[in-house]
Amino acid sequence: MALSPYKRIMLKLSGEALMGDQQYGIDLAVLDKIASEIKDIYGLGIEIAVVIGGGNIFRGLAASAQGMERASADYMGMLATVLNALALQNALENRGVVTRVQSAIEMRELAEPYIRRKAVRHLEKKRVVIFAAGTGNPYFTTDTAAALRAMEIGAEVIMKATKVDGVYSADPLKDPTATKFDRLTYIEVLQKDLRVMDATAISLCMDNNLPIIVFDLNTAGNINRIVRGESVGTLVAGRQ
Repeated sequence: MALSPYKRIMLKLSGEALMGDQQYGIDLAVLDKIASEIKDIYGLGIEIAVVIGGGNIFRGLAASAQGMERASADYMGMLATVLNALALQNALENRGVVTRVQSAIEMRELAEPYIRRKAVRHLEKKRVVIFAAGTGNPYFTTDTAAALRAMEIGAEVIMKATKVDGVYSADPLKDPTATKFDRLTYIEVLQKDLRVMDATAISLCMDNNLPIIVFDLNTAGNINRIVRGESVGTLVAGRQ
């Protein structure tokens, strides 16, 4: 087993990451690629937890902006994350990776209810744990769910998968003059309004000194490089 600076990680995936070039839903080829990347580090013996968003199916905040009652819209978004979690579970188990899905909203026929001690036990037994339904509460994003679950299970880092190779001063897809940051403090992220994760998630990580690595999911092997200790993407941590 290769050495890694991490024993237990939290991987944060957006729902949009599953869409590929589609406008909606799950691209099965992309899903299989993500499952392959996770299996690579599973083979290193690292304990892996995953929080996945639901924006490829339903975005509660967007629906709320169009007039839907916010709490109802957010609950619908949480259900979308369950669909994605089950899809990822299937893709991983097709590759021989043992998984468990735990949902913050109880639905026993599909997933275990979220129980912290049980989640930790699964991780200790080298099962990939996929956390679905966010925190189970409206008004909280899956970014906040990732930060909260990471601290509850004792993860050593949050690996935030995106479509770009780190954090930039502006959207590099829209602004060619945007500059990339190799390292940022939590305070800098909040002050510059860099939208790495939402402010609640960043504040939680700052209060508990939990580092965040923002990286490009589309570059093959990036997850493996990070867990082997290579410098990839942007590190958000305490003082420089």
